[in-house]
Amino acid sequence: MNIVVLAGGISTERDVSLISGKKIYDALRKKNENVILLDVFLGYEGDTRGIFETEKDWGAHIEAIKSENPDIKAVKAMRKDGGKSFFGPNVLDICSKADIVFMALHGEDGENGKVQAAFDLMGIKYTGTDYRSAAISMDKSISKEIFSQHGICTPAGCVLKNEDDMSENVPYPKVIKVANGGSSVGVYIVHNDEEYIKSVKEAFTYEDVVIVEEYVKGREFSIGVIEGRALPIIEIVPKEGFYDYKNKYQPGSTVDICPAELPDEKTNEMKKAAEDVFSALRLQTYARIDFLMKESDNSIYCLEANTLPGMTPTSLLPQEAAAENVEFDELCMEIIRISLAKYE
Repeated sequence: MNIVVLAGGISTERDVSLISGKKIYDALRKKNENVILLDVFLGYEGDTRGIFETEKDWGAHIEAIKSENPDIKAVKAMRKDGGKSFFGPNVLDICSKADIVFMALHGEDGENGKVQAAFDLMGIKYTGTDYRSAAISMDKSISKEIFSQHGICTPAGCVLKNEDDMSENVPYPKVIKVANGGSSVGVYIVHNDEEYIKSVKEAFTYEDVVIVEEYVKGREFSIGVIEGRALPIIEIVPKEGFYDYKNKYQPGSTVDICPAELPDEKTNEMKKAAEDVFSALRLQTYARIDFLMKESDNSIYCLEANTLPGMTPTSLLPQEAAAENVEFDELCMEIIRISLAKYE
């Protein structure tokens, strides 16, 4: 097959996406597929004729994820055309030549359904869910409403639409988070009014919709779901603080336990909740669902669904698949197989 692994972009998760893309690219090359790794924003300036037969290591320039967010202004400055379009030079042309595009994008404009919608209009096949469910899942304010409608327990909270409207009655400690963020960028745990005002203002520098919700103290879990079936549960234990950007992507920052050490009834309850989330959000192919288990009474709260789970060396979904003896390259091929079946 001719496959484009699409990564990069201009979200705060750009670096995570590039590492995911490189790992997927390397895995598919092992399977002897014709693969190129393409930055969706920077694109490719060369001749696209016969590009899938080009002898080139498309991932050679990609480095490890840094502990701080990428400099998006510097990335935008690299585009010779000024970057008016999200799609870089020749991206759509190359993707249209592929049998399928493996979506390794993360964050806004990668997981919010816009790229998927553009591909649908152009007849380009891609991995993962469709544009509708991607858009709904990306917006935590909407997905939380859907969770409540389907009886899926989620932390109580409210939505702020500007800095002047901070009137809400969520008790301290509470969580401030941007509605469409990812990788815990724009997420804060606050304990008093001073921290609250500062964090809300900072959150609004990322987006114009901010969620305030109750802080649930407890254990953190994640569950991959493929074709509606939950994989083994993984527990995430940060060595310091909570599961933020640094702890997610810096090796050695967390201890991941898979399968999670839980009583059978809790394992079954959480897996069913993950499958219910997958169904309620109308997800396709695969996703990863994040949960908290409250320390005081072991009740389960769903936080969010990730429609394009990370595929980095520290990512959770590959670890869960490995617990079922599914190697990384086989996982990538399975995602492609399921995704292509959508178009038959």
